[in-house]
Amino acid sequence: VQLQASGGGLVQAGGSLRLSCTDSRRTSSNNGIGWFRQAPGKEREFVAAISWNGGLTNYPDSVKGRFAITRDRAKNTVYLQMNFLKPEDTAVYYCAAARSSGAYSQPDAYRYWGQGTLVTVSS
Repeated sequence: VQLQASGGGLVQAGGSLRLSCTDSRRTSSNNGIGWFRQAPGKEREFVAAISWNGGLTNYPDSVKGRFAITRDRAKNTVYLQMNFLKPEDTAVYYCAAARSSGAYSQPDAYRYWGQGTLVTVSS
């Protein structure tokens, strides 16, 4: 598994961004995929997760109703659509492949991590 996250950038509050996470080795099709974020001086935070076939998703209350995770198995890519962004969403966002097939919120459930992509939301 080799994950590449992309799509970060600068956006105004209330705006939208779509992040992508692609597995260039195409070996994570049976793994759950998660997104996490880490803001400066803060701990890593769970953002969203999706099961191997897309049938199960998981979100914390902080993003529920604003963010949506989907996956295109044919493209080996997982997307994170982020709407109604807030300044507190500013962070480096990381995608990760789980050790198993579910949609997990715990970082320990993930084995492979991609590099981050920076999302900055201005007020």
